[in-house]
Amino acid sequence: MESANGGARQRAGAVIHDWRPEDPAFWAQSGRRVANRNLAISVPALLLAFAVWMMFSAVTVSLPQIGFKFTTNQLFWLTALPGFLGATLRIFYSFVVPLVGGRRWTAISTASLLIPSVWIGFAVQNLSTPYWQFVAIAILCGLGGGNFASSMSNISFFFPRAKQGYALGMNAGLGNVGVSVTQFVIPLAISVGIFGPLLGGPQLTASGHQIYLQNAGFVWVPFIILCGLAAWFGMNDLTAARSSFTEQASIFVRKHNWLMCWLYTGTFGSFIGFSAGFPLLIKTQFPGMNAMEYAFLGPLVGALARSGGGWLADKVGGAALTFWVFLLMIVGVFGVLYFLPQHGVGGDFRGFMVCFMALFVLTGFGNASTFRMIPVIFRTLHERLSASLDDAGKQVATRQAGVESAAVIGFSSAIAAYGAFFIPKSYGSSIAMTGGPEMALYGFMVFYFTCLVITWWWYFRRGAEMPC
Repeated sequence: MESANGGARQRAGAVIHDWRPEDPAFWAQSGRRVANRNLAISVPALLLAFAVWMMFSAVTVSLPQIGFKFTTNQLFWLTALPGFLGATLRIFYSFVVPLVGGRRWTAISTASLLIPSVWIGFAVQNLSTPYWQFVAIAILCGLGGGNFASSMSNISFFFPRAKQGYALGMNAGLGNVGVSVTQFVIPLAISVGIFGPLLGGPQLTASGHQIYLQNAGFVWVPFIILCGLAAWFGMNDLTAARSSFTEQASIFVRKHNWLMCWLYTGTFGSFIGFSAGFPLLIKTQFPGMNAMEYAFLGPLVGALARSGGGWLADKVGGAALTFWVFLLMIVGVFGVLYFLPQHGVGGDFRGFMVCFMALFVLTGFGNASTFRMIPVIFRTLHERLSASLDDAGKQVATRQAGVESAAVIGFSSAIAAYGAFFIPKSYGSSIAMTGGPEMALYGFMVFYFTCLVITWWWYFRRGAEMPC
């Protein structure tokens, strides 16, 4: 096993019993290498999870073209449903790594992505496939959404507190690139018969072009298999990360758990919701534009901003960065509203894109800054609670702070992921009721204002309860 002395190297995938990342000697000798290896495998696995989770954001644009007679509201439902299951699964996935082990669960949860990927590949080849089957597949795509909570919780155990902003930012930021990847790769994959006649022939669009929409699902299958095997044989389970559900459930009586759930919904919930609804929003508001030529850009810049945001949050502080993110997001939504067409007339697509790109960048920074806040908040909380205890009591408190931080990271990501459901559904409902998405956008601004106030009062102002 790995030990403080370096010890004998344990085989890849084995359980590590001695893990002390806060010990500089241990970290330099063997900890950094093991942690980086687990991070390197976690990132592509999480990227694929996001790609499958957001698959319908790209598929729905093509369904009407090959003859499926679904209404605009039905299509928005298909883009929203993966978000609902993904968010719900995250609630359970938040607590599973300390119970099962990060290596085992990463391999199992990655393999589960094969189900919707294969099913959609067959469903789109038959125009008689009923709407309820697409609903079922969309819901199963939510399996990918659940993976984020367990992945982030797992990685948080491998790195010392001083490196967690970087590590979580890299894992989430590069993992989030999967949203952009799916919106970039699927239009390319469906344009050619990359699997030949083996997995079905082409479909004919209304304009007379041939596309292979089944490739939207099949293209991910070999990569899912490879990542699942890499996780099983290359990652590690940490006994130091093991804890009971009772230990983790203490977060439900922590006020700051619920406050951070609210804030992370404003950042990550916006990122994933905007990503899910962006292609269809472009198509409905600017029908003359090819939505899939532009839609992938938003998730891409947001994901890359998250990677850099972890570093920036480590430098300037999570609360400061979060405060300015929410302030500028309110301004960004005003800009989107200004450039939208009014009753189908006018509008400026270039201005619309610039404002939305800014929103995506801001959500990326905010995703990183809020996750940077969580370990600081719970470390400070337990330091205060254990101030009068002896060294042994303080060590127990330090461990519990790590357990609660990981649980809050997972649980807040679960609550925030409902943004992938509510934002596309808000667009669809607003368009159905008023003819445009404006009412949904005004609602988002009100929500961001509440996030701004919470950040300022509890975390950012002078004399705040938990400065971070």
